[in-house]
Amino acid sequence: MKFVISSSALLSVLQTTGKVISNKNTLPILDYFLMELKDGSLRVTASDLETTLVGSLAVDSVEREGVIAAPAKLMLDSLKEFSEQPLTIEANESSWEIRVSWKSGSLTIPGTSGLSYPALPELGEEKREMEFDVDVLLNGINKTIFATADDELRPVMNGVYVNIEPGVTTFVATDAHKLVKYAAEEAGKEFAASFILPKKPANLLKSVLVKEDDAIRVAFDSKNVVFSLKNHTLICRLIEGNYPNYNAVIPAANPNKVIVDRVELLNAIKRVAVCSNQATNLIKLDIASNVINLTAQDLDFSVSANETLSCSYDGEPITIGFKSTFLVEILSNLETPSIQVELADSTRAGVFKPIYNDKQASTTLMLLMPMMINA
Repeated sequence: MKFVISSSALLSVLQTTGKVISNKNTLPILDYFLMELKDGSLRVTASDLETTLVGSLAVDSVEREGVIAAPAKLMLDSLKEFSEQPLTIEANESSWEIRVSWKSGSLTIPGTSGLSYPALPELGEEKREMEFDVDVLLNGINKTIFATADDELRPVMNGVYVNIEPGVTTFVATDAHKLVKYAAEEAGKEFAASFILPKKPANLLKSVLVKEDDAIRVAFDSKNVVFSLKNHTLICRLIEGNYPNYNAVIPAANPNKVIVDRVELLNAIKRVAVCSNQATNLIKLDIASNVINLTAQDLDFSVSANETLSCSYDGEPITIGFKSTFLVEILSNLETPSIQVELADSTRAGVFKPIYNDKQASTTLMLLMPMMINA
């Protein structure tokens, strides 16, 4: 195997696919990239058995085709030190030695046979195939992934739930304290289906979707999903199980409605939360007559803080407590200047919605459970 390639192009592909590689691999071969050179294209595969990412790029000049497994850390560490220049990479398929040559020098690193690298999982005959608009998929992951859980007892909540129906695709994530639901109108889906995408591949997909502009082909069965992009293919094992009935926990009618400047509220919460109890992060909101009064205190250290904000309020006076770190997460993941907060009472969830100036093809709803306020 021998070819010439741009150093920065190769590094870019290795860095992207290398994000899959786990620090605690069960098989030694998973600490390697599988590099396959065929038909003028270099395919680089990285896997942790659960998730596999394949990147491909065109090669300038090919002298010999072949397959080899290259140590991931050594390849990345060495390529990071190069400025943009052509590199000649040669792999000896009897000693498995990899030689990287450039204009003024060369280095050699030990590779190994790629024969023991795990094969890509095949989808079953019952697989479903469809196309996703790249913006819908990217926004769906971006808006929901922060609300996923890390719960070993309820693994279904450790990923993003994707529910496909004719005309609309819904992305949902929840950790039982907060919930995010993002629904986007999308034509071309002729059947109903759903799957739960784990957090790690969702984050990987987020990083590669930024560079895409075409529709994304998605195929899945009951166990695996395959995302086919222009220069990458992501294959991952799905989380199996039934997702909780999220619509049941979203309040149908919250009579008290607050309209407030999102950035002002976010910054005020950050300032006041400095004095909140370190164990609970409780922040109390007293809302009445177009004013929000934020209060936090930590009796153990005799510290307290309060701040008053103006708002537009329609409803009865209400006092409600929230965990400040969750409030900051929710407000940071809404992008409009103003938001609407819908409340019922101090024991029921608050609903946060962005306020747009024009009609949108998507809707975002974020829900946060309140905390007990000790009298």
